Amino acid sequence: MAKVAFLGLGVMGSPMAGHLAAKGHDVAVYNRSPGRAEAWIARHKGRNLPTPREAAKGAEFVFACVGNDDDLRAVCTGPDGAFAGMTPGAIFVDHTTVSAKVTRKLAAQAATTGLAFVDAPVSGGQAGAENGQLSIMCGGDPADFARAEPVMASYARICRLIGPSGAGQLAKMVNQICIAGLMQGLSEALAFGQKAGLDGEKVVEVISQGAAGSWQMVNRHKTMLADEFDFGFAVDWMRKDLGICLDTAEEIGARLPVTALVDQFYKDVQLMGGGRNDTSSLIRRLK
Repeated sequence: MAKVAFLGLGVMGSPMAGHLAAKGHDVAVYNRSPGRAEAWIARHKGRNLPTPREAAKGAEFVFACVGNDDDLRAVCTGPDGAFAGMTPGAIFVDHTTVSAKVTRKLAAQAATTGLAFVDAPVSGGQAGAENGQLSIMCGGDPADFARAEPVMASYARICRLIGPSGAGQLAKMVNQICIAGLMQGLSEALAFGQKAGLDGEKVVEVISQGAAGSWQMVNRHKTMLADEFDFGFAVDWMRKDLGICLDTAEEIGARLPVTALVDQFYKDVQLMGGGRNDTSSLIRRLK
């Protein structure tokens, strides 16, 4: 078993850190809001430390799942950052969805002090984190990934190295682009069916078994039809992710016309007061 640290105990990080503890790893945790860390300690064995640096001291692996580029920089760098507490040879594994640009900069900075860095964004949402069934797409050195993968297996359904530093984040952008288009299509389809007077459950029972089927259809159609969205991956976070996708597309010369449009539809949902609603709330615009 490994000595590990986990930085960030939100809806994703908390259950992921819990799986590490359940597997017998020696877990130290840090969270910007101390109450979350205290609540985690009350449920699991582990240690609650006041700074990322102290949490990272002596850890073989330091995991992070925070909010955005700035949050990641804050837990990594500076006198109280994790890099300052890690020993040469330790591996920093970032599960945050951030830009490939900040990933590469932090990986280069880590390397100057003998640290390794693996970008490892996840897909599967809160349910995937709680059930230990996340899909993890990674970027970094193959040897570093090989060391970290058995630990990440504590909460992974699949974990794969995609390429060098930043490749994991680029793969996560592909994931979010797919979800944005699928969710808009599903929203239009369900809203159309309701307007046409069809029984949505019966329709989905049939079409989900054919070419139209998707994870979103199977797992979100009931709540979409019932107009229930107080759960899941928030619209605010999806817009953050799509912003990264659109900025990266501009940098590399890719075209994302549908993604740009759906991003604006999510902005409409925010203006309707639904920033904390699940991403399936796109259908609210159509009802």
